Amino acid sequence: MNDLKRSSGLSWGLLILRVGAGALLLYGHGWGKLVNFSQYAATFPDPLGVGSPTSLGLVVFAEVFCSIGIMLGLFTRFTLVPLLVFTGVAAFVHHAADPWPKKELALLYAVPFVTLMIAGPGRFSLDAVLARFRKRRPG
Repeated sequence: MNDLKRSSGLSWGLLILRVGAGALLLYGHGWGKLVNFSQYAATFPDPLGVGSPTSLGLVVFAEVFCSIGIMLGLFTRFTLVPLLVFTGVAAFVHHAADPWPKKELALLYAVPFVTLMIAGPGRFSLDAVLARFRKRRPG
């Protein structure tokens, strides 16, 4: 396989991984918390001891806004940090005493996020567009 096909396949794979993981987290978890924020704020779990509303705000930031950033491939590695912290806290702090199935979902989300942290967002991302723009600008 030539380098162009390999590069194209990798970029398509990273696009699917980014959009898939981001959309699933946004739709399946974040959106409901965002639109029902006031209902969840008083009773949301507080595994870090910062208060339920603050914990919910941090989770909504990760699940909604960082997921959108991942899907767009915008500031990808930066937006992955809150997602990896969030999934780590969910698996190892909030669900620390729970059986494996309770930890598994958070860790399943962490796998594509770690992959994207290592591989980057790929050619079909706003990060790649910004990089091409910066290379063209003089000075």
